[in-house]
Amino acid sequence: QVQLVESGGGLVQAGGSLRLSCAASGRTFGGYVMGWFRQAPGKEREFLGAIVWSGGDPYYADSVKGRFTISKDNAKNTVYLQMNSLKPEDTAVYYCASRGVFAKDYRYWGQGTQVTVSS
Repeated sequence: QVQLVESGGGLVQAGGSLRLSCAASGRTFGGYVMGWFRQAPGKEREFLGAIVWSGGDPYYADSVKGRFTISKDNAKNTVYLQMNSLKPEDTAVYYCASRGVFAKDYRYWGQGTQVTVSS
């Protein structure tokens, strides 16, 4: 049973930083892509970026490029989302998810963690 557990959300002032973690368990993830998404109230879920577990550079949506950074720790089976220069419009529930490298859709999802950015 694959489990993804996010942590690290909270309340931060505009301009601040947060680092989210996504701890993965239940299988080996070598052939998987780990992605980060967010969903704000009343809005559709938004893709933020992803990283291939077995290697390679992460890639990002234009909306967060330059402010958000995805990294991973293979030994801890954990993926991170470092968020800098946060804005009130970054307020959302943040999710990590995984899919096979050749799959179209993300199959496994975490429960989400709330990020609130105050102005």
